[in-house]
Amino acid sequence: MTDTYESDVFELAPIAMWIEDFSEVKALFDRWRADGVTDIRAFLTADLARIAECSQRIRVLRVNRKTLELFEADDLQHLTSNIGRVFRDDMLHTHVNELSALWEGKADFTSSTTNYSLSGKRLDIQLRGSVLPGFEETLGRVLLTTEDVTALEDARRAEQENRRQAEGIFEHSPVSLWIEDFSSIKTLIEDVRARGIIDFRTFMDVHPEFVIQCMSEIRVIDVNQATLELFCAPDRHTLHHRLTEIFRGDMEKPFREQLMELWNGNLYHHREVVNYALDGSIRHILLHFSVFPGHEGDWARVQVALTDITARKKAEAYLEYLGKHDVLSKLHNRAFYVDELNRLERKSLRPVSAIIMDLNGLKDANDKLGHDAGDSLLRRFGEVLNGVVSSPNHAARIGGDEFAVLLPGADRQAANAMVETIQELLKINNQFYSSAPLSVSLGVATSEAGEGMESLVKRADVAMYEQKKAYYAALANPDKTRRKPTSAA
Repeated sequence: MTDTYESDVFELAPIAMWIEDFSEVKALFDRWRADGVTDIRAFLTADLARIAECSQRIRVLRVNRKTLELFEADDLQHLTSNIGRVFRDDMLHTHVNELSALWEGKADFTSSTTNYSLSGKRLDIQLRGSVLPGFEETLGRVLLTTEDVTALEDARRAEQENRRQAEGIFEHSPVSLWIEDFSSIKTLIEDVRARGIIDFRTFMDVHPEFVIQCMSEIRVIDVNQATLELFCAPDRHTLHHRLTEIFRGDMEKPFREQLMELWNGNLYHHREVVNYALDGSIRHILLHFSVFPGHEGDWARVQVALTDITARKKAEAYLEYLGKHDVLSKLHNRAFYVDELNRLERKSLRPVSAIIMDLNGLKDANDKLGHDAGDSLLRRFGEVLNGVVSSPNHAARIGGDEFAVLLPGADRQAANAMVETIQELLKINNQFYSSAPLSVSLGVATSEAGEGMESLVKRADVAMYEQKKAYYAALANPDKTRRKPTSAA
C-alpha cells in the first residue's frame, strides 16, 4: 500500500522528478581518492572530460510524467536514448557543483543549470538532489527534481538587460545627468505646511535660512560622464567634494523658484540657472527637474538634467550687443542713442546735457590713406570715449564720423568738465599716434526749462558745426588770427 502510494505521488508530482543511480560515479570517486585527488572541484574543472565521464556513469532509473512532458519525450526509453541532447553545452560547468557536493558526502544539494528539451528548446533549471535514505554509502539511489525556471530567468535576464541599457543611456548621455535624493527637502516642506503656512514665498522671504538648509539637504547619488566633462571634474569623488564651487553665486534665487514648484506639486519643471566649472569658468544651464515614477510620495529619487547653453547665451549676448553697439568703435550705436533720447524725453529728470562731436579730417584720411586708416581713427576715438564715459552717461557713434554723449542729470558745469576730460584724454592718445593725431569738433548744450531732447541735441549740433567751420577756416587761412576750435591735436 505504501509503495503504491509513494509511486502515485512520484508519478503525479507537479514537478519533474528523476531517480538516478550514482553508484558508478561513487566508484570513480573512490578511484580518484586512491590516486590522491583531494580538491575535486579543481580536479574536474582542469579537464572537462572528467565531468563528462561522471555524467556518462549516471544511470536514469525512473522519471515521472512531468519529466517526460518537460523534456518532450515519449517515454523513459526515448528520454534516456537521447540524454546527450538533454545534458550538453554549459551543463558540464554547473554539473561540477552537484559532483562536488556528493564528493563531500552531502546528502542534499542544489544548483542552477541549463538543460534542453528533445526538440532543442533551452530550459533554465533549478536542480535539487537528495540521496535516498539507505544509499548514502553507495549513492545507488538519488532523487532529483528539475524545476523549469525559464520564465523567471528570462525575466531576470530582461531586467538585467534593461538595467544595463538604462545604465548605458545614463552614463553615455551627452546631457549632464544627476540622480539625487530630495526626501529630506520633502520632509522640510511638509513640516512648513503642517505649521499652517499658506504663503510659502513670503515664508522663504522671511526665513532665507530655510532655503539654505534645503540646499544643504540635497544628496547626490550619482552623476554621469557628461557631468564630469561639463564641470571639468577628473572623477566623481572630486566633483562630490567640490559641489560648493559649482553651486554658488546666484544659485539661491533659482533654487527658491524650484522650491515653489515643489510646494505647488509640480514635480516636473525646468528653468535657466548659472553654475560654475571647477576651473572657475561660468556655465549657463537649462535645468530639467523630474521626480522618478514611484517616488512621487517621498522624492527619494529625482533626476536633474543639465543642458549646457553657454554658447547659446554668448551668441544671444553678442547679438544683443550688436543690436545696441557699433562694432568698430565699441560704443553704443544710433539705435541705442535714439532709444535713450526717447527714454530721457519721458523721464522727469532734468537737467540733461548733450555733447555732439565730429571727427575732423576723417574723409581726408580715408581718401589719402585708405579706409583702414580712417577706421583706426574711429577705433581710437571710441577708446577715448569708452575710457571717459560710464553709466548713467552714454556715448554713441551716431553717424559715420559723428558721436554723441548724453549726460542725464548733468548741468552745464558737469558737461564742461566732461568736455575737458575728453580733450585731455585725446592729448594723451595723440602722444602715442603723433603721425595721425585725432582732432574733434564738438558742441555742448544743457537743457533749459521745458525744453525737449530734440531741441537740446539740435543746439549742441549747431554749436558743433560752428566749431567745425572755424576749424576748416583755420586750415584754409593759417596766417589769419581766428578763434581756435575746441579740439585736441
